[in-house]
Amino acid sequence: MMIADLHVHSTFSDGKLTIPELVDFYGTRGFGCIAITDHICEKKSFLGFAAGALKFSLKEETFDDYLRLIAEEGKRAWRTYRMHVIPGYELSKNSWSHHRSAHVLGIGVKSWLAAELPIRTMTRELRAQGALSIAAHPVFTGVLEPQTLHLWENREELAQEFDAWEVASGRHFFHQVYSSGLKMVASSDLHHPKQIHSWKTLLKLPRGEASVGEVLTAVREQRLEFGFWNEARGQIESTGATCQPVMAPLS
Repeated sequence: MMIADLHVHSTFSDGKLTIPELVDFYGTRGFGCIAITDHICEKKSFLGFAAGALKFSLKEETFDDYLRLIAEEGKRAWRTYRMHVIPGYELSKNSWSHHRSAHVLGIGVKSWLAAELPIRTMTRELRAQGALSIAAHPVFTGVLEPQTLHLWENREELAQEFDAWEVASGRHFFHQVYSSGLKMVASSDLHHPKQIHSWKTLLKLPRGEASVGEVLTAVREQRLEFGFWNEARGQIESTGATCQPVMAPLS
């Protein structure tokens, strides 16, 4: 099994660790795959403008540098840890209304997309790149923070647009997503190191052998399980995709 975290932020947006630091952070813990998914925020909304001003959003003019660094660090990660580092971003539509906000992850991206695009345009452009489209934290996250509920409230119309929906974000498992019949992944949405203590996706692939293409295909085909990474013990606990997951360990 390959432990994957497909929703990770770096200092290119609002994360606390640089991309090289993330490589070593995950690599020394035996992960087989991570995706760097820094925010691309809408420029025209007040919240998006503020994110840009605070340097919490990727910029199109530095996007090639972002991809280049991920590629360079990906080579080092594979050489040193046999871990894949996949380029991605989180297309962030932020509104004062929880019901209008939506975040779309692109995993395995090759080119820039603007967060102003309509949702269906985003997902189809991602598919044209060969990238995964994932509905990020689509239900209440269990934390007092801005919520992104638009995708879930329109899931009947959007179900086929996404390769997967997040069934867990951080320590919180979304049972309504788990029972929905939709394709799923679980990730930390890591911004700072303590958030590693969270749900993860376990891909049914041999660590250190499978390619990035096989990782993306495994998500599309749902050859995966979910497990909780217990940082205190340095291991995965509570595994299983077909049984109802237990609550996350408190330690």
